[in-house]
Amino acid sequence: MAARLQLVVTRPEARRRGHARAVVSALLDFLADVDDVTLFELHTSAEAAPLYREFGFSGDPALMRMTRHSTSAVALPAARADSSWMPPEQYAQSLPKAVAFVCLYVTDENDRPLQLHSVYSPGHPWHMIGGAMDLGERPWDAVVRECREETGMTAVGPPRLLATVFGQPRARRPYSTLQLVFDGGRLTDAQIRALTLNPREHDEARVLPLTEWEALMPAHDFARLRAVEEARRTGVAAYVDTWGDT
Repeated sequence: MAARLQLVVTRPEARRRGHARAVVSALLDFLADVDDVTLFELHTSAEAAPLYREFGFSGDPALMRMTRHSTSAVALPAARADSSWMPPEQYAQSLPKAVAFVCLYVTDENDRPLQLHSVYSPGHPWHMIGGAMDLGERPWDAVVRECREETGMTAVGPPRLLATVFGQPRARRPYSTLQLVFDGGRLTDAQIRALTLNPREHDEARVLPLTEWEALMPAHDFARLRAVEEARRTGVAAYVDTWGDT
């Protein structure tokens, strides 16, 4: 018995949010429990074909097929599966894991970066406002939360992404790290003096010219800070993939 998926359409404004993946995954899960359905066919665009290949479909986008045999079905001697399909939960477990962080780049009115001094991380003594995202939290919501928790200040949007920073897994941290650095704007001297630090995390907020920060932090921390400063100055978002390599 065969099942044919004729059409999956997502409104343009709702694309790239995983809706098609969720619908097809649910449909395949449902059909897996239907007796004697072993052949799956669909027509797709070339753009969407990679998504369906992840599910195990193969062939030309004009007609992609996947053969699966349920444990209750009697397989014919010549029958062979033409894919490496696996349940979505199992596939998710096979993917690389990463810890997501957000940062807020803030300067004074003379474009001198503001950094917070950590009381718990001697390896990263000075860093931007920010921290790890909570499960299910959106990046900008995490920025607003971290900014309020660490400084008492309310981050004001709209969100403007300055840099994406990637770090490979390390011995003491088995997951990759992904940092999203947003522009926090320029603060007046009065606003900087009004920052209220959380003593369990930071004991000082300092503003210095960019070049003077180099002597106060590890090389990769300064490389990140310099890349973020350049991104704001030039208007071109930065991409750093050497975080923690040194």
